Amino acid sequence: MTCCGCSRTEPLHHFGPALKPHYLIHYVLSGKGIFRLEGKEYPLEAGYGFLIEPGQMSFYQADGKEPWTYIWVGFAGSRAKEYAEGLGLSSRHPVFRSGHSDELYGIVRDMMDHNTSGTANEWRRNGSLQVFLSVVAQSVPISKQDEEDRANRYVRRAVEFIQRNYCNPIRVTDVADYVCVNRSYLYTLFQNSLGMSPQQFLATCRLTRAAELLKIPDLPVESIAFSCGYQDPLVFTRAFRQKNGVSPSAYRRQMKEDENRWNREHLKQVEDFIAEVGKLEQGGEP
Repeated sequence: MTCCGCSRTEPLHHFGPALKPHYLIHYVLSGKGIFRLEGKEYPLEAGYGFLIEPGQMSFYQADGKEPWTYIWVGFAGSRAKEYAEGLGLSSRHPVFRSGHSDELYGIVRDMMDHNTSGTANEWRRNGSLQVFLSVVAQSVPISKQDEEDRANRYVRRAVEFIQRNYCNPIRVTDVADYVCVNRSYLYTLFQNSLGMSPQQFLATCRLTRAAELLKIPDLPVESIAFSCGYQDPLVFTRAFRQKNGVSPSAYRRQMKEDENRWNREHLKQVEDFIAEVGKLEQGGEP
């Protein structure tokens, strides 16, 4: 969270045209006004809100007779764009309507009460930001989101869920339930976006991690299986052999042999270099 506040404006009070350096959500508590963005004008009243993206030229103005009172929350960071897109808001669809005025005001009021420096307050504000965005998200119809945007968002959320939970005995149905789509639709999305099924992607995550863990000499294969979401080491061994052509134990031996071969070759290069340096120091020809 970068900023927050509540304003009761004067008639015709306006901001802009100007840019903001972060994402900014306004929500109208009472009164009326207009919001202009990319040549479009949106008349707004109590219960409506709008999003301004970073670097986006915008203008908003209170009504001359019924000036608005609004709250605002600004946020930034590496995932800010993803969060805004997750709300279904963008320059194409910057306006939303929510019937949760009291709840949204209460959240911003809490942010304002803890808007001073300190670790505890920072955690409090950022936690409140998550709650604020979740309340806004409840009100944005998914139909406003473009089909391609929705599909990409489903895949991204599914991939993130798998990457965070591959170590647990999750199934594709768990992934589909998490992103709130049926399994067959999720299969279609993965095939279109990644060229593989959700099950194949899950197996790839698990087996890739398993190959990394096999580099640890003292870690038992059975423990690696459990660490990668396999409850049966035999099932893990079969899956690993099918993907890599060798069993986990044979793969580990092969890596050890490759490492030893590399070490021997590297040592030979060092020895040759030292020998060459010795000849030069003695005045000999290389």
